[in-house]
Amino acid sequence: MGQALYRTHRPKKLSEVIGQEHITHTLEQALKQERISHAYLLTGPRGVGKTSIARILAHEINGLPYSDDSTHMDIIEIDAASNRRIDEIRELRDKVYVAPTSAKYKVYIIDEVHMLTREAFNALLKTLEEPPAHVVFILATTDAHKLPETIISRTQRFSFKPVDKDKVAAHLKQIAKQEKITIDDEALALLAVHGEGSLRDSIGLLDQAGSHGQAVSADTVRQLLGIPPATAIDELLQDLQQSPSKLITAVSSMHDQGYQAAAVAKQLGQAIRSQLVEGRLSLPADQALQLLARLIEVPAAHDPERFLEISLLQARSANTHQQEEAANSMSAITQPLVAAKPAPKPNEPVEPEAPQAAEPPKTAKAVKSDPPAANKPKSTAHKHTDLNAALWPEILAALKQKHNTLYGIARMAEPAFPEDGGLELRFAFAFHQKQLNEAANRQLFADVVHDLTGQNVMITYVLDKNATAPATKPAATPKPAAAAPDSLQAISSIFGGGEVLDS
Repeated sequence: MGQALYRTHRPKKLSEVIGQEHITHTLEQALKQERISHAYLLTGPRGVGKTSIARILAHEINGLPYSDDSTHMDIIEIDAASNRRIDEIRELRDKVYVAPTSAKYKVYIIDEVHMLTREAFNALLKTLEEPPAHVVFILATTDAHKLPETIISRTQRFSFKPVDKDKVAAHLKQIAKQEKITIDDEALALLAVHGEGSLRDSIGLLDQAGSHGQAVSADTVRQLLGIPPATAIDELLQDLQQSPSKLITAVSSMHDQGYQAAAVAKQLGQAIRSQLVEGRLSLPADQALQLLARLIEVPAAHDPERFLEISLLQARSANTHQQEEAANSMSAITQPLVAAKPAPKPNEPVEPEAPQAAEPPKTAKAVKSDPPAANKPKSTAHKHTDLNAALWPEILAALKQKHNTLYGIARMAEPAFPEDGGLELRFAFAFHQKQLNEAANRQLFADVVHDLTGQNVMITYVLDKNATAPATKPAATPKPAAAAPDSLQAISSIFGGGEVLDS
């Protein structure tokens, strides 16, 4: 059975590690000066060289040659995911005092160290505080934030970073040449991007593509990984301006072609991000950001395809609503201020217009003066001083005027008014709670409450599976007499009772 490419091409020296020069250089200098620490902590994303460097370092410390299948009695590797209990760590603690068999140091490599239990961490801590002179610990983890600070503070920490995609592509090209895999540069770049900074994952994808048995092109890679082409993503972004039925058809078409919803969401998110960077957004900025947040949740959704459809339809709904508001505002601005006089009928004498007195020249003071106070609209701010259930419909109505999408989320909440003051919003679904709890949305909602109450109210957003939105609805707003055939009113029948935001 052949060996996987990522194992065949695993680095054997520190100088062979790709993309972590800031770490390998430091370790090489420490080895030259024989400045060996009793404990190292290697943290960072998967597939970037943590385990490889741990093994190389363990052999370099002892002056031993290293190959991928090297084993030595004094270099002990422990998988913390499988040996996470206190009993295993107590056994380790007892053995560390035994001198090395033949090497200078006894080296313990503990991979995925964040998986240890609290009791096991406490037992390990006692050893790290006062280790024997002949013992070196090398801890590796992808989740450093799960480690106790007492453990971290007793180690030399090295933070790995995702490998630059250009370095990944160059390394893949070198491997492909050695393995006689015919692949073009565009395909290599695509593999590097899809590897997301993980060199191991990228090499694994090259291995998979090379098994195709033919020359590997970018199209081959897209089909292999289920990545939709850029043209399809551009069309999907354009469909956000079209009817809901066309948008649903586009998503279904991608699914029928074998493109998974998670891959579509990822590519769509990258396209929107590129538009943000280049300043050429096809959506309003706030809606683009909300859509990006929803796209991140697509892979973890119970039904990713349906979640993607709903996310795009919500973005389309918010975009349509904003366009309508903009059109209405522009229409109001362009309305004539004075009605034109009707044209005179044939043979009807035309009355001469009464002469108008010459208007006195306006002084600078008159130009800058404000309209009379009697003509100013009265502010509704601070209308209410008490925050209670009776005010909730008015809060929703005011929110709807400012942000229709946010109103659609807020109306799913069950409001509660604690005796010590404040407002508690309970949501049955984590999606709604998370959306309203975002910093920008939280501030907008707090401003609405402040305008109505004149108070800075403490608002909390709680996830409660038993929460039920009240039946009370805010004051109705005028709706058109007849909805267009492609109106969002039909979406509820498509999704069988799913939430649809008012437009």
